[in-house]
Amino acid sequence: QVQLVESGGGVVQPGGSLRLSCTASGRTSPSYTMIWYRQAPGKDYEFVAQISGQRNTTDYGDSVKGRFTISRDSSKMTAYLQMNSLKTEDTAIYYCNLKVDYGPGSGYWGQGTQVTVSS
Repeated sequence: QVQLVESGGGVVQPGGSLRLSCTASGRTSPSYTMIWYRQAPGKDYEFVAQISGQRNTTDYGDSVKGRFTISRDSSKMTAYLQMNSLKTEDTAIYYCNLKVDYGPGSGYWGQGTQVTVSS
């Protein structure tokens, strides 16, 4: 069974930075896809960033391009989301999602970590 543990959330002022981490445990594929989603109050889940494949291909949602950076350390089975120039609109619960070829189509989900950007 794969489990994900997220950390790094907190309260910051606009313009500040946070770094989220997501560590996977259990049996995983040597190559995997890690996705960050977020859900703001009263809104649907929103795609934030993705890193996948052996080449660590990355992709970002339009609202975070140029501000957020996704990375991972496969040896530690950990993905990161560096968030800079945070805006109040970034306030949300951030979830990491792990997908492997042999796993369920919906992937495995973390518990979420709260990010609050407020002055």
